Amino acid sequence: MAKALNLGLRRALANDPRTLLMGEDIGRLGGVFRVTDGLFAEFGDDRVVDTPLAESGIVGTAIGLALRGYRPVCEIQFDGFVFPAFDQITTQLSRMHYRSQGRLRMPVVIRIPYGGGIGAIEHHSESPEALFAHTPGLRVVSPSNASDAFTMIQQAIASPDPVIFLEPKGRYWEKGHVDLDAPLPAPHGSPSDLDHARVVRSGTDVTIVAYGPTVATALKVADAAAAEGTSIEVIDLRTISPLDTATIVASVRRTGRCVVTHEAPVLYGSGAEVAARITEECFYHLQAPVLRVGGFHTPYPVSKIEHDYLPGLDRLLEAVDRTLAF
Repeated sequence: MAKALNLGLRRALANDPRTLLMGEDIGRLGGVFRVTDGLFAEFGDDRVVDTPLAESGIVGTAIGLALRGYRPVCEIQFDGFVFPAFDQITTQLSRMHYRSQGRLRMPVVIRIPYGGGIGAIEHHSESPEALFAHTPGLRVVSPSNASDAFTMIQQAIASPDPVIFLEPKGRYWEKGHVDLDAPLPAPHGSPSDLDHARVVRSGTDVTIVAYGPTVATALKVADAAAAEGTSIEVIDLRTISPLDTATIVASVRRTGRCVVTHEAPVLYGSGAEVAARITEECFYHLQAPVLRVGGFHTPYPVSKIEHDYLPGLDRLLEAVDRTLAF
């Protein structure tokens, strides 16, 4: 996935001279996770910009650049470091189009490595997606595989709207097929395909809705359940906001049961919005309550016990058993 993102960024830089990258250590170093490796040498220091350690300044500068016609792509080094920029994102970046009655556009992408599973210290394994999804004016997306990462980063950069691009850092090194010659799914690289969820495994008994790092976990659960005679359908949301309700509803109306999972704490998480939409649209089709599986309502724990905190195979299978028991 990290290489796919690198290639997607390279293509965006090559195709549009208005695109530039900004972030801490993204230039000569190539980023903490090497996602921007080699781009500084290829495009120079005015297109791949090493910034000071000042997230608010990075995003504030990107807003100014967008107003002048550029398409800045900001990297926030780790998820927990985005909060110094939270004010700029939620009170300026997200509102500029609305505030100007549509006259101003904010084609800014903010890349955030997020989620756990890498044994990191505090503030390096957060899942803040619900905070941004709750903010009107932002697209919030998260690829789950290398192919989507390659395509979605290009679509995000092409978007006229600000995009919070959440990269599941625990999946950076997972490999997958990427067709580098395939055209973008939407015409002219427009962002419309970003709004579509995808059924990544068909099933008949239970729907599991996941995104980002939990999609791979959901697929493992589907394999394990199949060995016991249970058919699970897995939906990869891809976009947390705006939410593709139609794909979810079509699935749950077929299966009658649903489990929603994400790494963020369950309480007030984005899964609650999914569950509410399902309850409204599928009430007469549901054979059991919509269940949610995620992190616990605590700060992210130390690395020794993070795998007890994250939703894993056993906890998801237990939720599947509970919904089937109704």
